Amino acid sequence: MASRAASLALFLLAAFAAGANAATFNIRNNCGYTVWPAGIPVGGGVRLNPGQSWTVNVPAGTSGRFWGRTGCSFNGGRGHCNSGDCAGALSCSVSGQTPATLAEYTIGANGKQDFYDISLVDGFNQPMDFSCSTGVNIHCPGAGCKQAYLFPKDDTKTHACRSNSNYQVTFCP
Repeated sequence: MASRAASLALFLLAAFAAGANAATFNIRNNCGYTVWPAGIPVGGGVRLNPGQSWTVNVPAGTSGRFWGRTGCSFNGGRGHCNSGDCAGALSCSVSGQTPATLAEYTIGANGKQDFYDISLVDGFNQPMDFSCSTGVNIHCPGAGCKQAYLFPKDDTKTHACRSNSNYQVTFCP
């Protein structure tokens, strides 16, 4: 019986340690219209009416993106969006179609740094702010935003953050 209790304690400790480097993303819609944010490989997609938020936990070692979809209509998890559509799915498993303003991230594993940026390489469809609790706020109010990646080989706009950080993505900041 003692070995079973020790195994359970070890399992719980390992589970806690594995989640210790996870990041929390709070995604908020400050627009005067409904936004349908999506995320891959974590998140899927939801509907956010004006003023609503969505919280997503992202495990350590994950690289991905969030974006806002607009002009969406769904019925039973299938439908279409005018911008950022991901193969007609409410819960995305593929990237959204252009145009789409992207909040991109890499969550470090083993206590390493996280990295984040806004990309307009796939076009612009939403004003967006993206910030880390221990880093800078990236503010992108329109197309041609100087704080965002504008072309594929532009590697000067990535920001670092201590791992295990909290992130804020705000549409229409």
